[in-house]
Amino acid sequence: MKGCLKVHFFIEMQMTVSGYSRQRVLLHWISAAIILWTLASGFYVSVVNVSVPVKQSVAFINVSLTTVFIPFFIWRVCIFVYHTLHARKVAASTGQRLVGLAHVLIYLAVSIVLVTGVLMMDRPINVFGLVEIPQPLGNSFLIAQFTTVHAWASGVLSALIALHVGAVIVHEICGRRVLRRMSL
Repeated sequence: MKGCLKVHFFIEMQMTVSGYSRQRVLLHWISAAIILWTLASGFYVSVVNVSVPVKQSVAFINVSLTTVFIPFFIWRVCIFVYHTLHARKVAASTGQRLVGLAHVLIYLAVSIVLVTGVLMMDRPINVFGLVEIPQPLGNSFLIAQFTTVHAWASGVLSALIALHVGAVIVHEICGRRVLRRMSL
C-alpha cells in the first residue's frame, strides 16, 4: 500500500468536490469509444494485409465517425477548459499538475489527429452517405505531409491513451475508484 501512495502522488486525478457531471462522463465515453475504434482499426488496416474492400470500409467508417465526432470533441474541450478555469482548487500538487499536463497533451494530440485527418483527405469527405464535404486541399504534396503528421500524431495519441489507461489501473489497484466516478 505504501507503493500505491507514492504512485498516487504522481498520477493523482484532478477533481472538483462534486465529481464529474453526467455530460462530462458521457462525452468521455463517447470519445473513448470513437478514438479507440478509429485508432485500433486504422492501425490494423495499415499494418495487416487486408483486402481493398475491407480497407475502404474501415476508412469510410472512420472518416464518417470522426467527422461526426469533431463537434462533440470541441464541446468536450470547451467543458474541460471551463472546468479547469473555474474549478476551486487548493494549491495543486506536482502530481495534479502532471495529470493536468497529461490531459492537455491528450486533447492536443486528438486535435492534431482530427485536423490532419481532415486535411489529408484526397477525396471529398463522405459522412455515412448522408453528407459530402468537399476535399479541403488539392495539393498532393501538402496532403502527403498531413498524412505523415496524422500517422505520427496517432502514434503519440496511442501512447498517451496507454498511459491514461495505465494510471486508471493503478488507481483501481490502490483503491481509488476512478471508474466509479466516471460511470453514469
